[in-house]
Amino acid sequence: MGIFDKLRGELIDIIEWLDDSNDTLVWRFERYNNEIKNGAKLTVREGQVAVFVESGQLADVFQPGMYTLKTENLPILSTIKGWAHGFESPFKAEVYFVSTRIFTNLKWGTKNPIMLRDPEFGPIRLRAFGSFTMRVVDAGTFIKNVSGTDEHFTVDEVSEQLRNNVVSRFAEVLGEMKVAALDLAANYDETAKFITEKIAPSFVTYGIEMRELLIENISLPPEVEAVLDKRTSMGILGNLQQYTQYQIAESLPIAAANPGGAAGVGMSLGAGMVMGQQMSGAMAPQPTGQPAQAPPPLPGAAEAELAVWHVGITATQQAGPFTLSQMRHRVQVRELSPETLIWKPGMAGWVKASEVGEVASFFAAVPPPLPPAS
Repeated sequence: MGIFDKLRGELIDIIEWLDDSNDTLVWRFERYNNEIKNGAKLTVREGQVAVFVESGQLADVFQPGMYTLKTENLPILSTIKGWAHGFESPFKAEVYFVSTRIFTNLKWGTKNPIMLRDPEFGPIRLRAFGSFTMRVVDAGTFIKNVSGTDEHFTVDEVSEQLRNNVVSRFAEVLGEMKVAALDLAANYDETAKFITEKIAPSFVTYGIEMRELLIENISLPPEVEAVLDKRTSMGILGNLQQYTQYQIAESLPIAAANPGGAAGVGMSLGAGMVMGQQMSGAMAPQPTGQPAQAPPPLPGAAEAELAVWHVGITATQQAGPFTLSQMRHRVQVRELSPETLIWKPGMAGWVKASEVGEVASFFAAVPPPLPPAS
């Protein structure tokens, strides 16, 4: 390097950063041999912080403003350099400008589904995605722990690690909240605030602050959504028999226009009504804790068993109701005689058992009592 370049480097005495990018976090000020003049002007604009580094050691940090560099405003650097009574020009030091503005719309999302135990569906897998904002709040910590001596450090170089932190804490928070998957949409804001609180300590170690986290969507796997859609459709249909009748009515004009005319319409109606009855019966809720109903008895048996009988014991006392089978048993054990008065719904009044055909036949099958012993 020629003497002219060296002189030009010493003559330049303005240190500033005009950021024309949208993703730069740290930019190192470039000048010849890192030499800075005594009395050089330092300009730090809003949304920036200037950090001086000497021999790999963090020194003075300057907030937004205009400064004339001298011993008084470089106390740490003066101590490192051993300037007790001022310094001679030039001196060597690295100057890093750190952007402290808010970086928005940084995306995050789950690469793989998160396994959770849902109170309604049981074990399920969830996916989620959203965005967050961040900014550097401690320039010294950020340079020391993240960017190092990188002369041009961008958001992309740290955003992947930040996204991993978000996803990791997101899984933990969902597990702690124990909110049903179908209720998560109503708790996006609460969940986002909870995650932000959980993540804040891990971001501090980078000198970064998370300003805001947004959840755009939490979704179930496609196959689970398909089953849920079917379940929703059944709930919307409601009365299946009415829905079937509606479908049949809608199909009548189409059936009438097809070959077969009235026969086709009749077959459609019959098939539709049978299907509607079967579906209604299948979908009808069963009483809790009880087995499905058995088929009804045959017509003759049902009629006989459902006929209830009352028996007169004394002039003021009666018993019953009894089924016809129970009446036969009472005849066989001689608790019911032909003279006993009986009655059942539909009869005008009490009559003798021997005068009711259904019961009178029972007496013929009963042997007479044994004669008394001689």
